[in-house]
Amino acid sequence: MNPEGWTLFMKQVRDVGIIVSGGTVCFSCISLYEGNEKFYKQFIMPAVQLLNPETAHRIGVALAKYHVFQKPKTPDPPILKTKVWGHEFRNPIGLAAGFDKHGEAVDGILKMGFGFLEVGSITPKPQPGQVKPRVFRLKEDHAIINRYGFNSDGHKVVYQRLVDRIQKDKIKEPGILGVNLGKNKTSLDAADDYVQGVRLFGQLADFLVINISSPNTSGLRDLQAKANLENLISKVVIERNQLKCEKKPPLLIKLSPDLTEQDKVDIAEVVTNEKCLVEGLIISNTTVSRSENLKSEHQTETGGLSGEPIKHLSTLVLRDMYRLTQGKIPIIGVGGISSGKDAYEKIKAGACLVELYTAMAYEGPVVVTKIKRELVELLEADGYTSIADAVGADHKKKT
Repeated sequence: MNPEGWTLFMKQVRDVGIIVSGGTVCFSCISLYEGNEKFYKQFIMPAVQLLNPETAHRIGVALAKYHVFQKPKTPDPPILKTKVWGHEFRNPIGLAAGFDKHGEAVDGILKMGFGFLEVGSITPKPQPGQVKPRVFRLKEDHAIINRYGFNSDGHKVVYQRLVDRIQKDKIKEPGILGVNLGKNKTSLDAADDYVQGVRLFGQLADFLVINISSPNTSGLRDLQAKANLENLISKVVIERNQLKCEKKPPLLIKLSPDLTEQDKVDIAEVVTNEKCLVEGLIISNTTVSRSENLKSEHQTETGGLSGEPIKHLSTLVLRDMYRLTQGKIPIIGVGGISSGKDAYEKIKAGACLVELYTAMAYEGPVVVTKIKRELVELLEADGYTSIADAVGADHKKKT
């Protein structure tokens, strides 16, 4: 080949390379935007897994904040609609607290197809949380261990973000917003920390969550003990009832999966007591227990374990609390949900709504659409026409 021919050939190769590279980038962007499940599984999530888990978390929040993720192409079918606490949920799938800790990406998250989400946990004063590293992937176990320790921008900053969201001249994504409240690490009066949160966020939130079950704040889980729980709940209930708003938000208590049988009995007695009557439970938070079946090298890290290994444990606690409260208190089921089958098991055990988080870290936002699709198939196969009809179905079979 003469020099001129070689030059022409190399130019053609370069042009083809540019076209192919450009096409690949365009295809990737389109697949990311449209939520192509196969593309996420084969390309996006393996790439994400190469990042430090906390870095990946922050990037995920930023992408949601700037609405990078596209809405699902089809609307939720009527069978997924449900009504709880007087609120109409377009579907029962929510994003658990811990992802959008600082209230930065509410509409971007709802845009992914969630029916609701929780922001937080939020503490009264800003605090950095535990030292890094504090998040670990257990890839072989489809799990995560975190010891964030309530890293929070604080009440004032998060409150202003949520106020700005309401006041912005733009269409809001439909969905229900919960605010998850925590306590400061150095606080001497835990009850007052939660009372402050109820007072501030009570007029913004569709529901409020009192998080007393994170394993990463020293002494926090002690608030689940009967006497401590009675003291705490009675105070936050009084504060909520004094709110000067037309519709007072329901109060939910987030519980640990590591409860003894007596703990469950005591908690059920407290939350059904007239002066401590709450409107809901979230079951469950992460666990400090470690199954002997865990495979990852990170299994010995300190912190709360979430994901696949906690699924059965959280469902057992959920089932027990539904029975102990006689199905009178709505329950949000969370722990190890990554499929429609997982969600359906929680619902039949007694959950009227469900939440996920770890599945997002492994499958991306497309997992929401997958879960809803599979849940519809399961409901229809069993002859149900609504989510409400399936709640607590396992208990009804026994009676």
